[in-house]
Amino acid sequence: MDIDNILQFISELKANNNREWFAENKARYDRVRAAFEQICKDLITEISTFDETIKHVEVKDCIFRIYRDTRFSNDKTPYKTHFGVYIASAGGRKSQHAGYYLHLDPTGCFLSVGIWCPDPTMLKALRQSVYDNIDELNEIRSSPDFSQYFNGFYEEDKLKTVPRGFPKDFPEAELLKLKHYLVDYPLDETILHAPDFVSRVAQIAKCGYPFNRFLNYTVDEVVN
Repeated sequence: MDIDNILQFISELKANNNREWFAENKARYDRVRAAFEQICKDLITEISTFDETIKHVEVKDCIFRIYRDTRFSNDKTPYKTHFGVYIASAGGRKSQHAGYYLHLDPTGCFLSVGIWCPDPTMLKALRQSVYDNIDELNEIRSSPDFSQYFNGFYEEDKLKTVPRGFPKDFPEAELLKLKHYLVDYPLDETILHAPDFVSRVAQIAKCGYPFNRFLNYTVDEVVN
């Protein structure tokens, strides 16, 4: 199975993260990379059935490179030890838009929906949108489809206090402290080994689509 082969390769790469081993296993990497590209292509096709902004996104723009940029890092290992793809309109992995991120890693696979690490201008606009449209966001969050998979936001780097310009007594003040507007769902063995893996992941993405649509109203206003 492609997922098993991909995860097995990554496991071995983690234990042998050096250029010599990678060179010896380059043909094998090319095979699992091609398998991952096909998974991503199929996922783009399925997501585009409910999110029309994804229809013309190309796989090559979405998949992250396996090679690490070590110039400014104390960790000099040359390769990433996961496979990742960010499916989003207007640039794929380089897009500012909310999208869908699939992460394959032997230590934990997951699907994320939303925006990771928006720049300061975008983050400020997103916080304002959350403040101005909290009822709409809460309706999305509490819907049965969304809440069956997503039950909280990604809280890394979260502020300790409400950002300047917003009232401290705002009922959903914790949402204004976020640095990322992102939710994720872990992919367990039953999903990873399902013959309809792509369809299962796409179904989860579909339940997160209203959240992306909510965020992208603001993104479109900022970038256009």
